[in-house]
Amino acid sequence: MPQSGTLSALAYIRRLYGVGRERTRSMSETAAARTPVGLLPGLLPSLAPLLRAWLPRQRWFAGKGRPVTGFSLVSAVELLPPRGGNGPGLLHLLVGVDQRPEPPAGDPHDCYQLLLGVCPALPPHLAPALIGRPHGGPLAGLMVYEGLYDPRLAALLLERLRTPGPLGPLRFASPGPLPPLPRALTARPLGTEQSNSSLVYGDTYILKCFRRVQPGPNPDLELSLALARAGCARVPAPLAWYESTAPHPYTLGVLQPYLRGSRDGWRLALEALAAGTPFTEEARALGRVTAEVHTALAEELPTVRLCGPRAERLAAGMHRRLDEAVRQVPALLPYAPRLRAAFDAIAAPAHRGLGWRAQRIHGDLHLGQALYGPATEPSATGGSGDGSAARTPAPPRPGTGRWSVIDFEGEPARPLSERRRPQPPVRDIAGMLRSFDYAARTHRPGNPVWAERCRAAYCEGYAQASGADPRAEPELLRAYETDKAVYEVVYEARHRPDWLPVPMAAIERLAAASV
Repeated sequence: MPQSGTLSALAYIRRLYGVGRERTRSMSETAAARTPVGLLPGLLPSLAPLLRAWLPRQRWFAGKGRPVTGFSLVSAVELLPPRGGNGPGLLHLLVGVDQRPEPPAGDPHDCYQLLLGVCPALPPHLAPALIGRPHGGPLAGLMVYEGLYDPRLAALLLERLRTPGPLGPLRFASPGPLPPLPRALTARPLGTEQSNSSLVYGDTYILKCFRRVQPGPNPDLELSLALARAGCARVPAPLAWYESTAPHPYTLGVLQPYLRGSRDGWRLALEALAAGTPFTEEARALGRVTAEVHTALAEELPTVRLCGPRAERLAAGMHRRLDEAVRQVPALLPYAPRLRAAFDAIAAPAHRGLGWRAQRIHGDLHLGQALYGPATEPSATGGSGDGSAARTPAPPRPGTGRWSVIDFEGEPARPLSERRRPQPPVRDIAGMLRSFDYAARTHRPGNPVWAERCRAAYCEGYAQASGADPRAEPELLRAYETDKAVYEVVYEARHRPDWLPVPMAAIERLAAASV
């Protein structure tokens, strides 16, 4: 790392916090003069009561409804050491959370990334971010809060991403140097995500911080890098990222260009339904974009063929998920035999020496993962840098913009090894077809004809760009759409019972198609 880059970063932090020379020693010098925060006695025990109350209230916490039975400290790093006066500190923690009656041997069941701000007194505008005040331990008497809500600490995190290199068990990396920061890049958290947290810096960058992390490369970084190598312009290329190197390799955050002026496909679809306007051209264009992404991934990463035991395991997994769904939602029971027939149909080609092509895919594709923006997107260095709404381009009119695809993490609830496994591209297609159906049925009154036209246009667009119409493999498409609908039934029964009729209508249609 060039020395000049380090000095520039530290100078930025000095200006940011208005601190003197003695208080702006490098992080490595400070760490050498202090006991590492992770080794300070009583750190986690003092935070445990606060985290036990705070974590279950967070949208990204996956263990809602189950009591927290224990914590373990996986790693701890001082990104900015807590200091006297009013200056905040920033602690990066990886915390294992156990929610089982008997603590397991070895690693904790779930691992979460926490970025904790620490200060003597919390400014009023940060009151909603408060976690609590520890009564003992090394942070006794200080305020602990969600650091991502503090623009000062968020700016520090962005600055650290501009200076690649290790910091304790953390490593900051990038495919190349970031361009000079525009002035006054104010950070603001996005409030729409559930499984992760994102910060938007002005109208230039977006940083996704993964909350529940698992060992291994996160597909959101892995696939975005692969698509950038393939020259696919439909996905924002990663500019920088940070990860843990010990005790396990975790992908922790990814910085990408912020697609200003874009709107997600779910919102656009609902607006089209409300206005009574067709959405077929947008659906057809989105089908072409999906095919472009699949083609680029197949060119850049290995592909396989699901034959014999592999195809049988694929069907067996769908059967297991249906079994569990029937136990949780008995309303599925009358349809179960015909739904199973759809799953059995995809194993049959394996016995005839055929099979299904599989590759790396998006893994959780729906209208909310597609952004419709200006035909020419701004570069990562474009814009005013101050987040001014006056300089943000207006959303494009239907038919005048372009689609981009985001969030390649896959379904966060599934194991990382499963999300990184090659799968038939039709799984992504089935997810998008279900999304059109969802939009049409959540609108009042429902409009299934609108959904069918969008579904047909999407498949047509995919076929135009790939040369392969997904409807040419009806068994596979029906099985994946059925598997997705079963998942939706469980989700709605657990979280939004009023929405349960939406996937149940699909279950009835798909069961009838399997007769």
